[in-house]
Amino acid sequence: MKTLILRGPGTNCDQETAYAFEMAGSATEVLHLNQLLASPQRLQEFQILCLPGGFSFGDDLGAGRVFGYKLEQQLGELLRRFNEDGKLILGICNGFQILLSCGLLVAPRPDGVRRATLASNDCGHFLNRWVYLEAVSQHCVFLRGVQRMVMPMAHAEGKFMTDGEATTAELTQHDQFALKYVAPLPEEPGLGDLPSNPNGSLLATAGICDPTGRILGLMPHPERHLTRTQHFQWTRLPVAAAGEETGDPRLAQNGAGVFVNAVNYFR
Repeated sequence: MKTLILRGPGTNCDQETAYAFEMAGSATEVLHLNQLLASPQRLQEFQILCLPGGFSFGDDLGAGRVFGYKLEQQLGELLRRFNEDGKLILGICNGFQILLSCGLLVAPRPDGVRRATLASNDCGHFLNRWVYLEAVSQHCVFLRGVQRMVMPMAHAEGKFMTDGEATTAELTQHDQFALKYVAPLPEEPGLGDLPSNPNGSLLATAGICDPTGRILGLMPHPERHLTRTQHFQWTRLPVAAAGEETGDPRLAQNGAGVFVNAVNYFR
């Protein structure tokens, strides 16, 4: 199986994300958006499409807006067919912003107006910190068997919002709220006195999936916490036993499960 890592000008997490999928057992290829627009039929070669983090097109018109517009206008039908064929799409940070911008995660209104978005953090500035997450969706492919995770986040526009109660109720009915920010458990390493919902997202939302569970967008970066030594307190963790990543089952899972689940879906 193969994973396509689709990058653009300003993307800066493509290599780490490719490495994460390779660790999970997938062959990967990194393509620039212009390469795929020139040969859109190449999308059929892949089982997973991933939009990695960064600042595509400088976020000049808003985070992920230009990239999302290009996908919607030039590849929209191909991407919808890609999903309908049972394949997977993952958007991380800027990739999540792109997925919302192009309407793949939450269908827009008939007049084209978006019903969900990622706005500026409540604090009014860029946030770079570790966060604890809890999986709350029962059908998201990427989160099967995942209960809790800890990973870094780094964004200025990560506050998830909808256009009203009707859309929020619809997302809840379709089990689309996939990940939420939570406070550390007593046995987990503390992360300081910052709030457990760092950007003020609706329902503390850190990620949502589409109604099929095969498209996931999340703001934190699972590719930045794959191994024990990437943990923010790794020097204080117990020495790992053979075959154990942390050596302490009480500690939250890392982000590797997101990529392993995606690859195992096709096995």
